[in-house]
Amino acid sequence: MLRRPLLALPALLLAAPPLLRPARAQPARPLSERDRADVARAEAWLNRLTSLKARFLQIAQNGASAEGTGWIVRPGKMRFEYDPPEPLLLVASYGQFFYFDRQLKQATVLPIGATPLGILMRDDLSLSGDVTVTRVERGGGLLRITLIRAGRAAEGRLTLVFSDDPVELRQWAVVDAQGQETRVTLSQPEYGGRFPNLLFDFNDPRFREQLGIQ
Repeated sequence: MLRRPLLALPALLLAAPPLLRPARAQPARPLSERDRADVARAEAWLNRLTSLKARFLQIAQNGASAEGTGWIVRPGKMRFEYDPPEPLLLVASYGQFFYFDRQLKQATVLPIGATPLGILMRDDLSLSGDVTVTRVERGGGLLRITLIRAGRAAEGRLTLVFSDDPVELRQWAVVDAQGQETRVTLSQPEYGGRFPNLLFDFNDPRFREQLGIQ
């Protein structure tokens, strides 16, 4: 089980805070024509994604792990609920991330732009512009695309891992500014489902009542 000190700002979704000593940036590789074609395939798959429900396994740098269920509805909505006894819940909606610790009864709201996976929530998703693809790797039937925020490489990086044929998101890894990596692997994916709005509406009084928030 992942302990709360490790997940105080879960690397599953959240960008690392600035450090006095920034992490060494991973050098970018010039993209080949094949790289650009594979990035375009991954981008097209993500833009076709309307909804996803899946189990997830999160593994931290020290080997600690936690499991749960995740929902993504594009654009703009996401929910990651950890299995007990881990008390954490993360919900994205209204351009914000809501982070709740059930045990401590503490809620934190952050802008979606502070999260690496916020790019997945965009309506017209593009793996360019304010993000930069630093490398594309292939092997074992997988396609790995590593991203940084343009001009802000010291903040950390996000690697999206897809099956190669057909393209399908399987995993992501966040390396924070301290060089600590957290991997999230998806399993049992269900696509195209319709989910209750209450899953994502942390401003709804019924949502807050379920969590015992005053």
